[in-house]
Amino acid sequence: MKMKNKKEEQIAARKKHKELLKKNRRSEPDLERPTPNLIEKPTILIVCEGENTEPSYFNQFKLTSATIKPVGEGYNTISLVKRAYALSQEKKYDQVWCVFDKDDFDDNDFNNAIQIASGYNFGVGYSNQAFEYWLILHFNDHQGGGIARKDYNQIINDLLKPFNVNYDGKKSKLINDAFFELLDGVDDKTNEKRIDLAIKRAERNHKLHNQSNPAKEESTTTVYLLVQELLKYV
Repeated sequence: MKMKNKKEEQIAARKKHKELLKKNRRSEPDLERPTPNLIEKPTILIVCEGENTEPSYFNQFKLTSATIKPVGEGYNTISLVKRAYALSQEKKYDQVWCVFDKDDFDDNDFNNAIQIASGYNFGVGYSNQAFEYWLILHFNDHQGGGIARKDYNQIINDLLKPFNVNYDGKKSKLINDAFFELLDGVDDKTNEKRIDLAIKRAERNHKLHNQSNPAKEESTTTVYLLVQELLKYV
Protein backbone atom coordinates (compact mmCIF):
# COMPACT_ATOMS: atom_id res chain seq x y z
CA MET A 1 0.00 0.00 0.00
CA LYS A 2 2.90 2.25 0.86
CA MET A 3 4.62 1.41 -2.48
CA LYS A 4 1.53 2.44 -4.39
CA ASN A 5 1.28 5.76 -2.60
CA LYS A 6 4.94 6.45 -3.24
CA LYS A 7 4.53 5.75 -6.97
CA GLU A 8 1.49 7.99 -7.18
CA GLU A 9 3.42 10.75 -5.44
CA GLN A 10 6.26 10.45 -7.98
CA ILE A 11 3.83 10.64 -10.92
CA ALA A 12 2.13 13.69 -9.40
CA ALA A 13 5.53 15.36 -8.83
CA ARG A 14 6.60 14.77 -12.43
CA LYS A 15 3.28 16.12 -13.69
CA LYS A 16 3.63 19.21 -11.52
CA HIS A 17 7.19 19.74 -12.78
CA LYS A 18 6.06 19.51 -16.44
CA GLU A 19 3.27 22.01 -15.86
CA LEU A 20 5.73 24.41 -14.23
CA LEU A 21 8.12 24.16 -17.20
CA LYS A 22 5.25 24.74 -19.63
CA LYS A 23 4.14 27.81 -17.68
CA ASN A 24 7.67 29.24 -17.69
CA ARG A 25 7.99 28.75 -21.45
CA ARG A 26 4.80 30.76 -21.99
CA SER A 27 6.06 33.65 -19.85
CA GLU A 28 9.59 33.86 -21.30
CA PRO A 29 10.18 36.36 -24.12
CA ASP A 30 10.83 35.07 -27.61
CA LEU A 31 14.52 35.88 -27.94
CA GLU A 32 14.55 34.83 -31.60
CA ARG A 33 12.01 37.46 -32.65
CA PRO A 34 13.82 40.40 -34.36
CA THR A 35 13.31 43.82 -32.82
CA PRO A 36 12.21 46.38 -35.43
CA ASN A 37 14.65 49.24 -35.97
CA LEU A 38 13.08 52.67 -36.39
CA ILE A 39 15.51 54.76 -38.45
CA GLU A 40 14.76 58.46 -38.53
CA LYS A 41 15.19 60.22 -41.85
CA PRO A 42 17.80 63.00 -41.87
CA THR A 43 16.25 66.47 -41.87
CA ILE A 44 17.60 69.20 -44.16
CA LEU A 45 16.78 72.81 -43.31
CA ILE A 46 16.98 75.23 -46.25
CA VAL A 47 16.75 78.88 -45.21
CA CYS A 48 15.95 80.99 -48.26
CA GLU A 49 16.15 84.71 -48.88
CA GLY A 50 13.15 84.61 -51.19
CA GLU A 51 9.77 83.94 -49.63
CA ASN A 52 8.21 82.41 -52.76
CA THR A 53 10.48 81.25 -55.58
CA GLU A 54 13.06 79.23 -53.67
CA PRO A 55 10.71 77.54 -51.15
CA SER A 56 8.23 76.66 -53.90
CA TYR A 57 11.10 75.16 -55.92
CA PHE A 58 12.62 73.05 -53.13
CA ASN A 59 9.19 71.90 -51.94
CA GLN A 60 8.76 70.21 -55.32
CA PHE A 61 11.51 67.70 -54.51
CA LYS A 62 10.01 64.41 -53.38
CA LEU A 63 12.62 62.87 -51.12
CA THR A 64 12.18 59.26 -50.01
CA SER A 65 15.02 58.96 -47.51
CA ALA A 66 15.25 62.48 -46.06
CA THR A 67 12.94 65.22 -44.85
CA ILE A 68 13.31 68.67 -46.37
CA LYS A 69 12.22 71.88 -44.69
CA PRO A 70 12.52 74.95 -46.93
CA VAL A 71 11.64 78.26 -45.29
CA GLY A 72 11.43 81.67 -46.95
CA GLU A 73 12.54 84.24 -44.42
CA GLY A 74 12.83 87.50 -46.36
CA TYR A 75 16.26 88.12 -44.87
CA ASN A 76 19.38 88.66 -46.98
CA THR A 77 23.12 87.91 -46.89
CA ILE A 78 24.50 88.15 -43.31
CA SER A 79 21.09 88.59 -41.65
CA LEU A 80 19.89 85.43 -43.42
CA VAL A 81 22.85 83.43 -42.14
CA LYS A 82 22.21 84.68 -38.61
CA ARG A 83 18.55 83.69 -38.94
CA ALA A 84 19.60 80.23 -40.15
CA TYR A 85 21.83 79.88 -37.10
CA ALA A 86 18.97 80.87 -34.78
CA LEU A 87 16.67 78.28 -36.39
CA SER A 88 19.38 75.63 -36.11
CA GLN A 89 19.50 76.22 -32.35
CA GLU A 90 15.75 75.73 -31.93
CA LYS A 91 15.74 72.22 -33.35
CA LYS A 92 18.33 69.66 -34.40
CA TYR A 93 18.90 69.39 -38.16
CA ASP A 94 21.27 67.07 -39.96
CA GLN A 95 22.08 69.72 -42.56
CA VAL A 96 21.49 73.46 -42.77
CA TRP A 97 21.70 75.37 -46.05
CA CYS A 98 21.51 79.09 -46.76
CA VAL A 99 20.17 80.21 -50.15
CA PHE A 100 20.59 83.86 -51.06
CA ASP A 101 21.38 86.19 -53.98
CA LYS A 102 23.91 88.89 -54.69
CA ASP A 103 21.31 91.25 -56.15
CA ASP A 104 22.41 94.82 -55.35
CA PHE A 105 23.63 94.02 -51.87
CA ASP A 106 27.01 95.21 -50.66
CA ASP A 107 29.92 93.10 -51.97
CA ASN A 108 31.46 92.70 -48.52
CA ASP A 109 28.16 91.64 -46.96
CA PHE A 110 27.66 89.03 -49.68
CA ASN A 111 31.19 87.61 -49.37
CA ASN A 112 31.12 87.71 -45.57
CA ALA A 113 27.78 85.90 -45.49
CA ILE A 114 29.33 83.02 -47.43
CA GLN A 115 32.28 82.86 -45.03
CA ILE A 116 30.13 83.07 -41.90
CA ALA A 117 27.83 80.31 -43.16
CA SER A 118 30.84 78.10 -43.91
CA GLY A 119 32.13 78.81 -40.41
CA TYR A 120 28.87 77.44 -39.01
CA ASN A 121 29.33 74.39 -41.25
CA PHE A 122 26.24 75.39 -43.24
CA GLY A 123 25.94 74.66 -46.93
CA VAL A 124 25.62 77.72 -49.19
CA GLY A 125 23.60 77.99 -52.38
CA TYR A 126 24.32 81.53 -53.51
CA SER A 127 23.56 83.08 -56.89
CA ASN A 128 25.16 86.03 -58.59
CA GLN A 129 22.95 87.79 -59.60
CA ALA A 130 19.81 85.85 -58.66
CA PHE A 131 18.32 82.39 -58.09
CA GLU A 132 16.60 82.55 -61.49
CA TYR A 133 20.02 82.10 -63.11
CA TRP A 134 19.93 78.52 -61.83
CA LEU A 135 16.58 78.04 -63.62
CA ILE A 136 17.94 79.49 -66.87
CA LEU A 137 20.78 76.94 -66.91
CA HIS A 138 18.24 74.11 -67.28
CA PHE A 139 17.44 75.35 -70.79
CA ASN A 140 20.33 77.59 -71.84
CA ASP A 141 24.01 76.69 -71.84
CA HIS A 142 25.06 80.11 -70.64
CA GLN A 143 28.82 80.37 -70.45
CA GLY A 144 29.08 82.86 -67.59
CA GLY A 145 29.38 86.62 -67.74
CA GLY A 146 26.87 89.19 -66.64
CA ILE A 147 23.12 89.15 -67.24
CA ALA A 148 21.06 92.09 -66.05
CA ARG A 149 18.76 90.85 -63.29
CA LYS A 150 15.84 92.80 -64.75
CA ASP A 151 16.08 90.61 -67.87
CA TYR A 152 15.81 87.26 -66.08
CA ASN A 153 12.02 87.06 -66.19
CA GLN A 154 11.84 87.68 -69.94
CA ILE A 155 14.69 85.23 -70.65
CA ILE A 156 12.97 82.48 -68.67
CA ASN A 157 9.60 83.02 -70.34
CA ASP A 158 11.21 83.03 -73.80
CA LEU A 159 12.73 79.65 -72.94
CA LEU A 160 9.37 78.36 -71.63
CA LYS A 161 7.30 79.63 -74.55
CA PRO A 162 7.56 76.44 -76.67
CA PHE A 163 6.10 74.49 -73.75
CA ASN A 164 3.13 76.81 -73.09
CA VAL A 165 4.34 77.38 -69.56
CA ASN A 166 4.72 80.79 -67.92
CA TYR A 167 6.78 82.00 -64.96
CA ASP A 168 5.49 85.05 -63.14
CA GLY A 169 8.77 86.41 -61.85
CA LYS A 170 7.30 89.78 -60.92
CA LYS A 171 4.28 88.94 -58.76
CA SER A 172 3.68 85.40 -57.52
CA LYS A 173 7.25 84.19 -58.23
CA LEU A 174 6.18 80.58 -57.71
CA ILE A 175 7.62 77.44 -59.28
CA ASN A 176 4.42 75.55 -60.09
CA ASP A 177 4.07 71.86 -60.97
CA ALA A 178 4.20 72.44 -64.74
CA PHE A 179 7.38 74.50 -64.50
CA PHE A 180 9.09 71.99 -62.21
CA GLU A 181 8.15 69.10 -64.51
CA LEU A 182 10.06 70.85 -67.27
CA LEU A 183 13.04 71.53 -65.02
CA ASP A 184 13.09 67.84 -64.07
CA GLY A 185 12.31 66.65 -67.60
CA VAL A 186 14.48 65.47 -70.47
CA ASP A 187 16.08 67.84 -72.95
CA ASP A 188 15.10 66.92 -76.53
CA LYS A 189 18.45 67.86 -78.07
CA THR A 190 20.83 66.13 -75.65
CA ASN A 191 18.46 63.43 -74.32
CA GLU A 192 19.73 64.28 -70.82
CA LYS A 193 17.73 65.39 -67.84
CA ARG A 194 17.65 69.17 -67.69
CA ILE A 195 18.51 69.15 -64.01
CA ASP A 196 21.70 67.24 -64.79
CA LEU A 197 22.56 69.71 -67.54
CA ALA A 198 22.02 72.61 -65.14
CA ILE A 199 24.33 70.99 -62.59
CA LYS A 200 27.09 70.52 -65.18
CA ARG A 201 26.76 74.07 -66.48
CA ALA A 202 26.64 75.66 -63.04
CA GLU A 203 29.64 73.67 -61.85
CA ARG A 204 31.64 74.57 -64.98
CA ASN A 205 30.85 78.30 -64.63
CA HIS A 206 31.64 78.22 -60.92
CA LYS A 207 35.05 76.69 -61.60
CA LEU A 208 35.89 79.42 -64.10
CA HIS A 209 36.61 81.54 -61.00
CA ASN A 210 38.79 80.99 -57.95
CA GLN A 211 35.95 81.89 -55.52
CA SER A 212 38.14 84.52 -53.84
CA ASN A 213 35.55 87.23 -54.50
CA PRO A 214 32.13 85.67 -55.26
CA ALA A 215 30.49 89.12 -55.37
CA LYS A 216 32.42 89.84 -58.58
CA GLU A 217 32.05 86.39 -60.14
CA GLU A 218 29.04 86.85 -62.40
CA SER A 219 27.14 84.89 -63.55
CA THR A 220 27.55 82.01 -61.10
CA THR A 221 25.42 79.93 -58.77
CA THR A 222 26.23 77.26 -56.20
CA VAL A 223 22.63 76.09 -55.93
CA TYR A 224 23.84 73.06 -57.89
CA LEU A 225 25.69 71.87 -54.76
CA LEU A 226 22.45 71.81 -52.77
CA VAL A 227 20.52 70.12 -55.59
CA GLN A 228 23.23 67.45 -55.90
CA GLU A 229 22.80 66.78 -52.19
CA LEU A 230 19.01 66.56 -52.41
CA LEU A 231 19.16 64.14 -55.33
CA LYS A 232 20.94 61.63 -53.08
CA TYR A 233 17.69 61.21 -51.17
CA VAL A 234 15.18 61.05 -54.06
